[in-house]
Amino acid sequence: MTPTLAPVRTIAELRAALRSARAAGARIGLVPTMGAFHEGHLTLFRTAATECDLAVASLFVNPTQFGPHEDLARYPRDEARDAELAAAAGIGLLFAPGVEEMYPAGFATSIDPGELGGVLEGAIRPGHFRGVATVCCKLFNAVAPSVAYFGRKDAQQVAVVKRVVADLDLPLEIRVVPTVRDADGLALSSRNVYLSPEERQGALALPRALAVGADAYAVGGGADGAVAAARAILAGVAEISVDYVAVADLDGPTLAAAIRVGSTRLIDNVLLNEEAR
Repeated sequence: MTPTLAPVRTIAELRAALRSARAAGARIGLVPTMGAFHEGHLTLFRTAATECDLAVASLFVNPTQFGPHEDLARYPRDEARDAELAAAAGIGLLFAPGVEEMYPAGFATSIDPGELGGVLEGAIRPGHFRGVATVCCKLFNAVAPSVAYFGRKDAQQVAVVKRVVADLDLPLEIRVVPTVRDADGLALSSRNVYLSPEERQGALALPRALAVGADAYAVGGGADGAVAAARAILAGVAEISVDYVAVADLDGPTLAAAIRVGSTRLIDNVLLNEEAR
């Protein structure tokens, strides 16, 4: 029989469910997610379950990090499947609140992550990282984990969350797990399901461009050389439009890019520090 989890819906129920583990001094790990689990999520879950006494996952499609013309309504959702996958990967507690639980009537507070939240993804998606920072702080307060787990694929999100945790003196560790990729090199993302087979073939230019850019950087091309090399690869694929290609310090020197393939927007990045890679 496939194991599953009965999701906890309210913050009060979540705190009650965590009370005995906390009293016993358990190391609690949190994996914040928006659901539609894939192997990238499962890697985070297994890592948390291995490193902590209790692994908690949150499943919440956070409306405040979506822009007015983005894919909030069609974002993939399958809670029953997600609960089974989470249980099988070692998650002991699944928190799946509704919007009204996280943002009750009268909610008016948000966290501005500053300059870091206004570049790259933040420039293309104004307010996105304010939504990310706010919901992560709410989750950190509700769970009070020892450590929270994030994937390196969302490198700017990781950098924003680390900045917020440091600036607000939040008592937890942020653990970053390397990007998980399909066999063809495409970084795993819940949005990959939007891609048609033909669009997916075009999207493969993204990891290829980043690899070429990283090679250019490694042989002395610097940031400009890395960006130019990556852009040259992307420019050769008619199906792709480029939002940005840039080098930034995102928990290390990082070549980051965002593209659109058809109606699907994809992000990816690669660390340029060879030791970190």
